[in-house]
Amino acid sequence: MKSLRVAVLLWTTGVIVVTGFALAAEPSLVLPDKLLWTSPRPGVQVAWVVGADKTPGPYLLRVKLAPGAEIPPHTHPDERNSTVLSGTIYVGFGENAEESKMIAIPTGGVYVAPANVAHYVWAKGGEATYQESGVGPTATIPIER
Repeated sequence: MKSLRVAVLLWTTGVIVVTGFALAAEPSLVLPDKLLWTSPRPGVQVAWVVGADKTPGPYLLRVKLAPGAEIPPHTHPDERNSTVLSGTIYVGFGENAEESKMIAIPTGGVYVAPANVAHYVWAKGGEATYQESGVGPTATIPIER
């Protein structure tokens, strides 16, 4: 009987703790017209949707590429999952950008860039927008040529 009371007490405490954490988070809304866009290089605009580069935890980063815009080979310390929201982006992996090794990722497609793996992106066919998700802190480290 004593072990049953202990089990019930532990279960009840767990429910209260879990419920307390679940209620602590507040829903939030991020609207596209409220994003703060910056341009780290010509033809490229980025906006943090959720989180930030130096902040621990999950983040979303939106990237807009003008027609023909390129992001040269670089790495990130964390794995990034990128979803194409509009247009088509071309992505390649390696320390040297080679058009013959690039793969077209159409709207709705996803590619995964593992942590510390060099990759590069090109909006070869026109304007494109994609969104990256990962867990920060993060960074973009250019490959020195």
